[in-house]
Amino acid sequence: MLKRGRPGIDRAIEPQYGVSREGQPLSYNRAPAPDLAPWIAGLYATVVDAPADHRLDCGLFNDTSLLRFQLKGQWTAHTADGIRHNGRSALLFGPQSRLMPISVQGAFASTGISFRPGAGYALAKSKIGDLVDRFVAADDLGFPGEAALVMLEAGGSPEDWLTSLEDLFRKLIARTGGKLPDPVATRFESIALANPSQPVGEIAREIGVEQRQLERIVRRDFGMSPKKVLRRSRALDMASHLRGVADHEEAEELALRYFDQSHLIHEFTDLFGMTPGRFVETPLPILTLALESRQARRLEALKRLAPGGIRPWE
Repeated sequence: MLKRGRPGIDRAIEPQYGVSREGQPLSYNRAPAPDLAPWIAGLYATVVDAPADHRLDCGLFNDTSLLRFQLKGQWTAHTADGIRHNGRSALLFGPQSRLMPISVQGAFASTGISFRPGAGYALAKSKIGDLVDRFVAADDLGFPGEAALVMLEAGGSPEDWLTSLEDLFRKLIARTGGKLPDPVATRFESIALANPSQPVGEIAREIGVEQRQLERIVRRDFGMSPKKVLRRSRALDMASHLRGVADHEEAEELALRYFDQSHLIHEFTDLFGMTPGRFVETPLPILTLALESRQARRLEALKRLAPGGIRPWE
């Protein structure tokens, strides 16, 4: 199986919230307040300094929908709708089925909320399948947009940003009735984080539903089939390991999810657009930030990391 080298680093950028043991950039991210946990997977704040003429080519690959507030930086994203250019903006991103290429010029700052599967449908009847590999203006779907940008631009610490976003989301929950996500989707999410190699039929039996019902709910709340969700989860865990933002004690277990190296290379290249070897060598700071946040959420969900605890890669 693939031997991981030291991941490539973009030394032109300066993340304000520190780096991992291997020099990878870190964001300020944490779990939501307990009363918001049924709907929110996590929150983050990222501020990165870079020369004004520095162009960073990278990508995003999120397994959840994400409300992202771009406070600083000029972005270009290659979406299912074509190339999109954005500066200051409040956007609702759908989950990604594969790496979304992006580039950013100069310094950048953003903060946001990642949602639990089914939260958008429960609160706003939004069809997540229509947003896969896409994004839209947050205000267009009834989520806080321009008002939140103004509030965030007033200043404060990263924790102030996240606390303010939680307060905004509590108002949204109250306004929309506070319906909870489907428990089948919630249970499937937990299994995908713990053991994405488990067959779909076996998962359906474990949850206690017919396979067709599971497939219908997962397509509605994840935007894709259960098999694709599990395949993506497996690849994101491996990508986190390759970027040095995973628990190294899991390395053998993650590798055994693939039949052999050929299987790993094929799936990884299909989802990330590059071989695992090139993935390790290429500086991918923005993607690494998202992977680190997801791994923290995953380890907390598996009760292997206490909220706010020291992460294995720190």
